[in-house]
Amino acid sequence: MASLLNYPLLFRFLGTICLLIGGSMAFSLPFAYPGFAERTHLPPAAEVETRAMYGLLASMMVCFTVGLIFRFLGRSYRPGGNLFRKEAMAIVGLSWVGATVLGALPYYFSGTQTAADMPITFIEAMFESQSGFSTTGATILTDLNTPELVPHCILFWRSWTHFLGGLGIVVLFVAILGQGSAGKAMMRAEMPGPTKDGSMPRMQHTALVFAAIYVGLNVVLTIVYWLEGMSTFDALCHAFGTMATGGFSTYNRSLGGFDSPLIETTTIAFMVLAGTNFTLMYLTLIGGWRKLVRDVEFRTYGGIIAVVTLGVVFFGMRAGDEGFENYPSALRNGCFQVVSVLTTTGYGTADFDTWNNFGRGILLLLMFVGGCAGSTGGGMKVIRHVLFYKILRLEMERAHRPRVIRPLRVSGQPVDDPQLAHNILLYFCLVLAIFVVSWLALVTFEPTSTWGVIESPIAHAAELGVEHDPEAHKELHRELLKGTLDDKLLDSASAVAATLNNIGPGLGVVGATRNYAGFSQGAKLLFVWLMMLGRVEIFSVLLLFVPSFWRRV
Repeated sequence: MASLLNYPLLFRFLGTICLLIGGSMAFSLPFAYPGFAERTHLPPAAEVETRAMYGLLASMMVCFTVGLIFRFLGRSYRPGGNLFRKEAMAIVGLSWVGATVLGALPYYFSGTQTAADMPITFIEAMFESQSGFSTTGATILTDLNTPELVPHCILFWRSWTHFLGGLGIVVLFVAILGQGSAGKAMMRAEMPGPTKDGSMPRMQHTALVFAAIYVGLNVVLTIVYWLEGMSTFDALCHAFGTMATGGFSTYNRSLGGFDSPLIETTTIAFMVLAGTNFTLMYLTLIGGWRKLVRDVEFRTYGGIIAVVTLGVVFFGMRAGDEGFENYPSALRNGCFQVVSVLTTTGYGTADFDTWNNFGRGILLLLMFVGGCAGSTGGGMKVIRHVLFYKILRLEMERAHRPRVIRPLRVSGQPVDDPQLAHNILLYFCLVLAIFVVSWLALVTFEPTSTWGVIESPIAHAAELGVEHDPEAHKELHRELLKGTLDDKLLDSASAVAATLNNIGPGLGVVGATRNYAGFSQGAKLLFVWLMMLGRVEIFSVLLLFVPSFWRRV
């Protein structure tokens, strides 16, 4: 008989998470004052900041109230007991749901607008919140350059959610408060990837090392950006977006707004670092560079960047794409976009949606790769693809040499976990199933008006301002609708891939120069769920919807 969840323990931990999220909002308050929020190319904040500051304060009060209520409900919990995997998965899943809702409050209470005279809805606020915490970088805000629509302190909160979500809310929680074996169980439930478990003897030490490397790289990158000409505000926000592999910017044109090869080169280098296994970085620091080059995942990661960049540059120059006029600009644009998509950062310096079919197609495939396990990068992780290839090779050998027994090896070492092959194959099947079901749901239920075509040919004729001719207009509308449906299939697939793998920009209506504002409220709610699935250990989210998980069976 399965045990019932330890609800006092659950409430106690959730209450602490809510209090920490509320407290973290205080870091955004100083940026309501113009002296703290000067952007490199835009004037300081306007009077609208006062309202945004009150919105932040109200959000903090809600977080503290909810946190104290949860702590009161969990008052019967006595520290020192074991936290089992079931409770750990519930805490992680509910923490991310809670963070999404609480993180949406500053957008909603501050009166942030998605466009002129279009106040943000709560579903849209949750979309922006989850996109920040999950480091996806997708957005429904259409004009970041106007403080009257998006106040500066909200822009900072938006980037700050990247910083909090980069390593994971629970990982930072474990780094700060420890929790012993409970911390180990929660980190296992939050951080996807087959190489993290047991990376170091004590989980608090692991979390502290991860956090130290993460914070240190953020500090270094902020200083470098500042020295390269960014304002302090822009340097902080873009450092958070880079090291968390999130991609939120403070400008409509993203990093392309700076038009600086130096800034772009710096960003490429730090995106590569952010997509590297933090445990491997730590072992390299204490054991030498050979640790790095001997790691099969890192070698594969570097090889993908090099090979795909060369392919993108070759076909881009051959097709005469914009930005590929000469070798330096082609290498700069090609490498930046490849690294940005592979590490799931999503920053943009070029509109890759206008590239040749090879360039667009290979970037779409890269969305299903991601960074290394143990990094801030999202996606399916490079190590899973390495293991998938090795598992397939072993199975093919067994098909014609059934008597040969050969162990699964990674970096020359045999893998001890007998369930690993099964888990890897299950994960790939699960991701494929989620992608297909979500894609079909989006294609079926999202209206064609998202692509600018309305359903009625008569209404469409009126839109075009021409005299109504039933037969001619039906034919015209049929052609327009056919082209729209072709776009809808690819755009919907890229939108699902970009949110499920925490990329941000996709193709078509969600391309590098566009956003997710045009989608229906139902589609945005679907994207919120997909972003969460992509960021957290997938079963920690799916189990929240299984009734037997919550009761004794």
